[in-house]
Amino acid sequence: MAVFGVLAAALGAVGLVAPAAQLSLLGLAVPGERGAGDHTSAFVTASSTAALNMGVYYVLAALADWRAFFRWTVPFRLLTCAVFTAAAVGGRAPEVFVGVGVWEGLGAVATGVALRYERSATTTENARRRRR
Repeated sequence: MAVFGVLAAALGAVGLVAPAAQLSLLGLAVPGERGAGDHTSAFVTASSTAALNMGVYYVLAALADWRAFFRWTVPFRLLTCAVFTAAAVGGRAPEVFVGVGVWEGLGAVATGVALRYERSATTTENARRRRR
């Protein structure tokens, strides 16, 4: 959780400070000049702010060891995986969004596996204590 949070916050900060760098990191073209109706900078600012905020939430949840928050992230990160992947496959977003979807999906699975392992280990340890 903390690692994901730090990465999300850092990437959000990059997008706010250097939007062109953020677009390049994502493998997206950096527009030379803004044409009429080009709101790329507005969307980079909005998504970067969201990433920065989300990163801070994740770090704070990790510091507080807030297990419920960890559990809540699993289905929503899987949803993000599905939406980003479908958007890329359907031509609504660039192909690079599949990578973002995979990142979210793997993060969700890793979090779910870790929570399940931890719950199993706690259950086993509690059973041992009761037998003593």
